[in-house]
Amino acid sequence: MSVAGTYSCVTNTPMGDQASTFTVNVDGATFTGTNAGQMGSMEVENGKVDGNTLTWQMKMTVPMPMTLDCTATVDGDVLTGKVTAGMFGTFPMQGKRA
Repeated sequence: MSVAGTYSCVTNTPMGDQASTFTVNVDGATFTGTNAGQMGSMEVENGKVDGNTLTWQMKMTVPMPMTLDCTATVDGDVLTGKVTAGMFGTFPMQGKRA
């Protein structure tokens, strides 16, 4: 099964659980997409696909500008991953294909 699709996700952050819609558009070994939630929408940058593993970055602007480093594994319709926010640490992310 392809990792491409739309996922309803939750990232557990110090500011509380952040719900978002994560869209993955695969093109070979790379992908593009967005992660849109209550705090706005972020574009996927440097998206890479390795089997069922995704790695990417996003530039957050709210509540402060920073680059988020992300990785996730897709198993069927379930996405499990983590978001690293620099000195603020790493937060779990989970989702289901919509």
